[in-house]
Amino acid sequence: MPRTGRPRAFNRDEAVVAAMVLFWEYGFESTSLAQLRAAMGNISAASFYAAFESKEALFREVVDRYISTYGHVSESFRDSSLAAKAAIEQGLRRTARFQTENSHPLGCLLVLSAVNCSPEQKHIREMLAKERERVRGWLNDCIERGVSNGELPESTDIPMLVTLFETFLRGISTQARDGVPYEAIDAAITQLMSVWDTVSVKPGKQGGV
Repeated sequence: MPRTGRPRAFNRDEAVVAAMVLFWEYGFESTSLAQLRAAMGNISAASFYAAFESKEALFREVVDRYISTYGHVSESFRDSSLAAKAAIEQGLRRTARFQTENSHPLGCLLVLSAVNCSPEQKHIREMLAKERERVRGWLNDCIERGVSNGELPESTDIPMLVTLFETFLRGISTQARDGVPYEAIDAAITQLMSVWDTVSVKPGKQGGV
């Protein structure tokens, strides 16, 4: 009589969420297999490998889950129904609100979970850099749209603005981890957006009549 496999003694979705919290809080390398197995309900090593194959494979699944859930705060960057300035401002404010909430680890998993890696884990850092590059592309497209629809002059230094807004966006993570409150970051966003207003002034329109 053929043997039948034993059913998993844990909820896979809940296990992925538990792993996400650990990776988010402690980073990829600092999170041990023992911590992961304990958070997943003290599952055995055999159950862990049967379900996820490896710590790295689990991390990749966690990143996908994070992007498909919490990562939605960045979606406004590519929302063409919004004016370009409004899309960027909304994305920054939503990001600040989300990253300073106490219902989950502070900051952004894509920024904080592999800030430093050993040479053997360089590919993990590169994987996260690729995901961040995708959001940078959204910012670039949004600012280009602002130029094409007349919100910004054709002379706008697009790479400079992309770097400015992305640098602020990524910096929210360390500010949140250091305990800077949402209100302070939100006030800084208001000041940051004044740069857009300055750039949006067409050449020859400053002062005078």
